[in-house]
Amino acid sequence: MREDVEALDIRDVTANWVNAVVLQAQIDDRIKALADLAHTPLFFGRLDYLHAPGADLAEGAGGEQFYIGRRHVHDADGDPMVIDWRAPVSQPFYRASKADPQDIALRRRFGYTGGDLTAYEDEHLSDPAETAAVSRLLQQEIERPRVGPMRDIVATIQPEQDEIVRSGLSGSVCVQGGPGTGKTAVGLHRVAYLLYAHRERLARTGTLVIGPNRSFLHYIEQVLPALGELEVQQATVDDLVARPGLEVRGADAAATAVVKGDARMAEVLRRAVRSHVTAPAEPLMVVRGSRRWRVPAYELEEIVTELQNRDIRYGAARDALPQRIAHAVLVRMEQAGEAPDDRVQDAVARNAAVKAAVKAVWPQIEPAKLVLRLLSDPEFLAEHAEGVLTEEEQKLLLWPKPFRSVKSAKWSAADLVLIDEAADLVERTHSLGHVVVDEAQDLSPMQYRAVGRRCTTGSATVLGDLAQGTTPWATRSWAEALGHLGKPEAVLEELTAGFRVPREVIAYASRLLPEISPGLAPVSSVRETPGSLTVTRSAPEDLVEDVIGACRAFLAHEGSIGLIAADARIPVLAEALLAAGLPYLSPGEETTAESRLTLVPASLAKGLEYDYVVLDEPAAVVDGEPDERTGLRRLYVCLTRAVSGLTALHAAPLPAALSAA
Repeated sequence: MREDVEALDIRDVTANWVNAVVLQAQIDDRIKALADLAHTPLFFGRLDYLHAPGADLAEGAGGEQFYIGRRHVHDADGDPMVIDWRAPVSQPFYRASKADPQDIALRRRFGYTGGDLTAYEDEHLSDPAETAAVSRLLQQEIERPRVGPMRDIVATIQPEQDEIVRSGLSGSVCVQGGPGTGKTAVGLHRVAYLLYAHRERLARTGTLVIGPNRSFLHYIEQVLPALGELEVQQATVDDLVARPGLEVRGADAAATAVVKGDARMAEVLRRAVRSHVTAPAEPLMVVRGSRRWRVPAYELEEIVTELQNRDIRYGAARDALPQRIAHAVLVRMEQAGEAPDDRVQDAVARNAAVKAAVKAVWPQIEPAKLVLRLLSDPEFLAEHAEGVLTEEEQKLLLWPKPFRSVKSAKWSAADLVLIDEAADLVERTHSLGHVVVDEAQDLSPMQYRAVGRRCTTGSATVLGDLAQGTTPWATRSWAEALGHLGKPEAVLEELTAGFRVPREVIAYASRLLPEISPGLAPVSSVRETPGSLTVTRSAPEDLVEDVIGACRAFLAHEGSIGLIAADARIPVLAEALLAAGLPYLSPGEETTAESRLTLVPASLAKGLEYDYVVLDEPAAVVDGEPDERTGLRRLYVCLTRAVSGLTALHAAPLPAALSAA
């Protein structure tokens, strides 16, 4: 298929060089989408239907056989050899069961080792004599060692996951999923499915995946290309709100960041923007040729008030104001017997007197300057925060020493979110067709609003786990979060079956749930792995040496190893690893067969996974956060990154919730 595309000759089918460039770019994209991926087989399953799909079952039409794979593959004659996993005919591969065979006689799973076909396994779903059994190949695929970036899960998608993946484009979905339930993979595969089912629409409107940090985005970036999808943008929230010339050079105290991230700031900003509009104090005189046309102040005020009451964007209303004034002048011209047309109205709208009136009544606003003034001028802030923020909250917002200009200001990440909100009040933010936001539980209400602005005319997939919220402003409930996002009607789905974390490990970590997220159902892991959890106390002077020893022990096994520690302990451990002759990677760097050990600060562990995890000093992870609840949530994240084994080593006493039997 790739060779056919490469052999296309477009010299005689393009009318001009522009068409040729566009067509060649499309061909190049197609060639990229058809690239072979090492150790990634084109098919992983087969379905034998009892009857041909779509045939009248009463006529007894013969069955049909389909190979299921990551993408559509056809032969030289154009006949399908492999069916795309997203096609309707492939759906029973994920949904059919002994209880509901969906006209499937046989489901076959293929097993691969390093790209070579090494095994297969059959289920005769319509045979009452055969009992249902857990798929051994499915289990092996889930437990396969993780070296390199995150991989797709098309061969292992479960029925409850498939239902979310195939939900429609028009509706938004929120997925609450504990560690190892596959919520990230579900979100990415939902994007791939939507691009398959609504390709033309999403090609026009665009799709975006939002992750918590660059390390996470690097980890997941190969999933969609492996499925043939190359056009999906990936970004962090900080990337979304970044503005040319404004750098994040400052950091907020936790209490200040909470106020800046509060949804009430949207009302403060709205008031501040609208305060720039002033009532016209004088009539307007427009001179055209030898005639003068007077628009009284009260009529100008009526025009301004009407535009304000429409509650449209500040910039759009400002653009409309000169045309409204010009229309009032044209009415007077017509009353005087003239017959002005649209060209005259446009000329009046550009008249110097009209421009001056608009500038005085409805001045231009630069969003960054507006936020700069709010954070610098106590009186300006108090005027627009009255009845919205308390005096104490206003004090938290104000810079101790005001900055002179936008460029000299030490903006924080939360400040840029405020500027983004102000910019949207002035001019509408461009909306995409679909947005996926992962690890959403860590977003502030104002960050949710920033994401929501990017999908006002589209839909969203929100992924997260309330128990893994590790910011002081972490999401308290999905209903509240979806309201801030502008998608209150989104369907809430919950994934509680764990496929990644061993049962022993998740049960140990779940001891923290009553403290960090009361009422949240613990994950029920389908994987029982005896010996997967070790918790060892070391003498303080031996802790680092014991941690290095645990890393060496895991390196004797196949797969990736993550050494996770409190951010403050990373320099000590980095030095010890190098002294021990153990080279290590940083989060975001791709593991290989030669480099399998990654040193992970606790603050960057979220969303990552390793075959084996060594956790250094759990108490230090908790102490590294502003409060105990946030610290315990950070610890919960760190405890649940392992696929095959977790060794936790500590010198200080374990947190009480964790040490309780």
